[in-house]
Order: sequence, then structure tokens, then C-alpha cells
Amino acid sequence: MIYLSLGSNLGDREAMIARAVEELARAGVTPRRLSSLYATEPVGFLAQSWFLNCVLKAETKLTPRQLLRVVQRVEKDLGRERTTPGGPRTIDIDILLYGSSVIHASGLDVPHPRMGERRFVLVPLCELEPGLRLPRSRRSVTDLLARTADRSQVQLWGGPSERDDGVGPRR
Repeated sequence: MIYLSLGSNLGDREAMIARAVEELARAGVTPRRLSSLYATEPVGFLAQSWFLNCVLKAETKLTPRQLLRVVQRVEKDLGRERTTPGGPRTIDIDILLYGSSVIHASGLDVPHPRMGERRFVLVPLCELEPGLRLPRSRRSVTDLLARTADRSQVQLWGGPSERDDGVGPRR
């Protein structure tokens, strides 16, 4: 089983995530479960619109390196431009986990090295698999979420009735 984090803060964010899941499926990533969508406050580069984020649980016969190439191709095909590190993007797809594998290779680190520092990853992952334990550390996703120093806002997305300007949920 693999877990991917998907996020978007440009254009029709919800549609962009749906298109990414469809493109991944066409490329050999079989979706098994998709978390709810969450409106999330930007982390790091703050001068940008809020994101929609989710986590996809899937299966694939692709190797980790092949999966990375597919993820990068889908991002590119959906208009991802890497101009500002951590900046706005049509779609962002990160490989969080690839089974129980631990991989440290050029351009590929699995488990994702910053997933324990990101509420926008941990909240949807916890929704799908609260008892999931990470390779090596054996810490559960629930434990990581409870311990993270990240206090950015992560709120369940209500769909079309929510703000559609990319700024964040209505208050």
C-alpha cells in the first residue's frame, strides 16, 4: 500500500485534485481510499492562498522511482511550475509512504522526511489510518499528529458552500 499527499491552491483546487487522482489511476496507481478534503493554511511561504489537501491510499506495481516519475509527470501535465520554493501551485503530490520501505536516494526520500511536521498531511492521513505506524520509528500517525509542533489551521472542507476564492474557509 502507498500513501500520497495531494494539495492545490491555484484555480479550481477541488477539480485539480480530482484530475490528479484520475491521472494517477491511468498511470498505474490504483486508488483504494481518498481522505476528505481539508482547507489548510499555507506553511512556510505564507503570502499565498489556502490549500486544499488530502491523502490518497493506493496500490501500485510501479517501483518507487517509477512512481516518482509518474507523480512528477502528473504534476507537470496539470500545470505545476516550480518557480518559488513552497509557493503557489496547481497541484502538489508527495509520496508519503511506500509500503514499509525506507528509501534515501537522490530526489526520493520515503517516508516523506517532513510528514511528521505537517498537520496538512497528518490530519487526512490520520483520518484514513490512525493506527498506521511508520517504518523505522514505529510511531503511529495519531502519535505524530499529537506531537507535531505545527499549529497551522487544517479544517474539513465543506465543498461548494465554502469560499471559492482560495483564501480559506468562511468564518
